[in-house]
Amino acid sequence: MPGVELCVEEPIGVTEAAQVPQQRGEQLLDAAVRYAEERHWDVFPGTWLEAVEGTERCSCGDAACALPGAHADRPDWAGQATGSGAAARRMWSKQPRASVLLPTGRTFDALDVPEAAGFLALARMERMDLTLGPVTCTPDRRMLFFVLPGAAAKSAELVRTLGWNAEAIDLAGRGEGHYIAAPPTRVGGRGAVQWARKPTTVNRWLPDVDELISPLAYACAREAADARTRAL
Repeated sequence: MPGVELCVEEPIGVTEAAQVPQQRGEQLLDAAVRYAEERHWDVFPGTWLEAVEGTERCSCGDAACALPGAHADRPDWAGQATGSGAAARRMWSKQPRASVLLPTGRTFDALDVPEAAGFLALARMERMDLTLGPVTCTPDRRMLFFVLPGAAAKSAELVRTLGWNAEAIDLAGRGEGHYIAAPPTRVGGRGAVQWARKPTTVNRWLPDVDELISPLAYACAREAADARTRAL
């Protein structure tokens, strides 16, 4: 993607495109405990990657798994999620390779957008001096912006009032009944989920969806229009 560096040491700037700072290595267990204890996020362990005949396969056993090593491994995952650091430590001690999954709709919702639009929106938000929460960047070239719970239920209507269709511009809200993979979870051979904006004491208080929806929708609409132009 022109103008975007995915792994650099400098923090995200406000130039043509924002950038993902280089990630430091961290164990999955340590990350899960830290999310529960420091951010008070519920966490639960998902699938993991296993070596099978010289290749990595998802522990679910499906050779064609769409999210190898990065999805829930049981239908009752919502009841398994915990906000206790001690409970998280016990669960990941049993399977240290398990992915770290965070249920949405509890302490936060997430706005899911294409990576190109996400970087454009980040740069614009910084110029607007908006308060941002944590933001993840996935190996599937998506970005997820953490916002206050309730965002998923009203994001489509908010986009509509701005003159766009959320589905058409590829902007989705993730709320109750959904979950996301958290860093440093790895998705098969595609790479690991990373923080574009790490959780810090500064962004402990999340923004409301109303604060971010305009720059995000604008960026998504622009990227969708550019994609149609490239397809011609």
